Amino acid sequence: MRSRILILRRLALSLVLVTASLPSLARGQVRIPSAALADVAELESIFRVGDQLEQERRWGEALTHYERARKDHPGRQEIEHRLTVARFHYEVVRRYADTSFLEAVRTIGEQGALDLYGEVLLKIQAHHVQRPDWNQLLGHGLTAVEVAFAEPSFRRQHNFNVSAGSSQPLFSEIRQHLDSQPAFSRHDASQRVDEISELFEQRFQLPAAVTVAEFACAAAASLDDYSAFLTGNQLDDVLSQIEGNFVGLGIELKAEDQALRIVSVIPGGPADHGGIQCGDRIVEVDGQSTRDISTDKAADLLKGADGSLVDLVLLDRRGEERRLRLARTRVDVPSVDNVEIVDKDFGIGYFRLTSFQKTTSRDVDGALWKLHQQGMRSLIIDVRGNPGGLLTASVEVADKFVSQGDIVSTRGRSSVEDVDYKAHAVGTWRVPLIVLIDGDSASASEIFAGAIHDHHRGTLVGTRSYGKGSVQGIFPLSVANAGIRLTTAKFYSPSGQPISHRGVEPDVEVKASEQTLVAKPIDDLLPIADPHHDPALTASLQIARQQLTQR
Repeated sequence: MRSRILILRRLALSLVLVTASLPSLARGQVRIPSAALADVAELESIFRVGDQLEQERRWGEALTHYERARKDHPGRQEIEHRLTVARFHYEVVRRYADTSFLEAVRTIGEQGALDLYGEVLLKIQAHHVQRPDWNQLLGHGLTAVEVAFAEPSFRRQHNFNVSAGSSQPLFSEIRQHLDSQPAFSRHDASQRVDEISELFEQRFQLPAAVTVAEFACAAAASLDDYSAFLTGNQLDDVLSQIEGNFVGLGIELKAEDQALRIVSVIPGGPADHGGIQCGDRIVEVDGQSTRDISTDKAADLLKGADGSLVDLVLLDRRGEERRLRLARTRVDVPSVDNVEIVDKDFGIGYFRLTSFQKTTSRDVDGALWKLHQQGMRSLIIDVRGNPGGLLTASVEVADKFVSQGDIVSTRGRSSVEDVDYKAHAVGTWRVPLIVLIDGDSASASEIFAGAIHDHHRGTLVGTRSYGKGSVQGIFPLSVANAGIRLTTAKFYSPSGQPISHRGVEPDVEVKASEQTLVAKPIDDLLPIADPHHDPALTASLQIARQQLTQR
C-alpha cells in the first residue's frame, strides 16, 4: 500500500512540474488539468480494487482486472508488476490442483527437474519470438518461488511452515548474488537455479525439485501473455482442442456460486443423451460436493478414461435436484454451429464459427453447401467470441472467399517463422459476405477478419477485435509429462498491418454498449441469431438486404 501511495504522489508531483510554466492563477497557484487528476484518481481506483481482489485471493479476477488496466494505461510499471504477480499466483493455484503436475513433482527428482528446466530454456532459446534475457528469467523465477511460498495449496502440499519474514533475508541475499553474477547463457541460468534450489533445501528443507519446477514454470510464463508451461493434463486439453475432440461428457462449464453451471451441451455427447440442459448446475461429482473442493478440482473429477463412469448431482433451473450416472466417451466438438437461412425472402445465410481447429475447413464446407442448397444469396459469418485456434485453419477458411493475394504473413526471430500464406483461386465462393466481430474475436479469428477486410471481400460489423497478433507453438517436453506453449512469431494482415495490440477495425461499428449478444439460447426461447435482440446482426441484415437490392 505504501509503494502505491508513493507512486501516486510521484504522479501528482510530475503533473505539477509539467504545468509549472502555465500562466499563474491568483496568488501564484497552478491548476492541474482535470484530465490528469482524473487519471490519478482512476489509477488509485485500479489499485484499490486490485488490493481487495488480492486480499480475497481471487487471482483469476485480479489477473483479468490488471490486464484490463494495462490496456487502458500502457507502460505503467506498477500495473505490469501486479499483473505478473497475479499471473504467478493464479498459475500456482491451478498447478497445485492438477494431479498430473503433483505426480511429476513427486517423482521427477532433483536431476530430473534440472533436466526439465534445461529443456525449457533450450526451447525458449530456439523458438521464442524474442531473444531471451536470462537474468530477467531468473528474476521472474525467484518472484514465482516467493509467490508459491505464500500460497496455501503449495504450503499444504509440501508441509512448508516457513514464515514470510524468515524467508525474506534469503530472497534478498539471492537477488544480490544474481545482480553480482549475471547469467550470459542458458547454461549459466541452469547453474544459478541449481545453486538456488540447494540453498532453499538447506535452509528450509524444501526439496530442490520443487524449487526448480517453479523456475521452469516461470521461465515460460514470464515471456509474454500467451507463453506458458503446460502440465500433462493441460497439454492433453490443448491437443484435444486442436484435434476437435476429447474424452468427456460433452459440456462447457462456468464456475458459479460454488457450483459448475452448464453453459453449453454438445449435441450427441453423453450429457446430451442424459438430458442435461444449459443452465443446469453440477453440485456434486462422485460424492464430492462442489462446495468443499475448488472448481478446478471438480472439473478435474469430470475427466477420465473412455468408457469410465461418473456420478453427478445436478440442480435444474427450478432448483430441483436429480442424480445421474454418465459414461465418458470421445466427443467431437463442432467448430461451426447454427447454420440457417435467417432471412428467407432475401436468402441471407448465417453461421457461427466458434473456433479454428483441424475439422474447421470441413465443417465450413458442409455449412456452405447446406446454405447453398437452401437458396443462399448472401452470407453472414459470426466470429464474435471466437478465441482463435489453428493458424492454418483460419487461412483455409479465408481462402474459400479470397481468390488471390496474401491472407496473412508471419514474422519471427527465426527465418523459419517468416511465411506468407496466399490465396488460391480454385474453389472460391463469391457470395456477398458480412463478418461479425467483437472484442473477444482473437488470434485466428483476426487473421480471417483481417484478410476479408484488407481484400475488400466483405463488410466487417461489430466492434474492434481483441488484438492478439501472435502465433504460438506447442512443444511437448521429453523429460516429464508436460509441455510449453511459446510465442514464435507475430502475424500481419495482407496490407502489412500488425494485429498485435491493435486488432481489426469493423467497417460498420456497433458498440458493445449498444448490443446484447445472444451467444446461447436463453430458456430455450431465443434462437442464437435473433435480430430483435442482437443489434449487430440487425445491422448486418440491413447491409445484406441493401447489397442484394443494388445488385
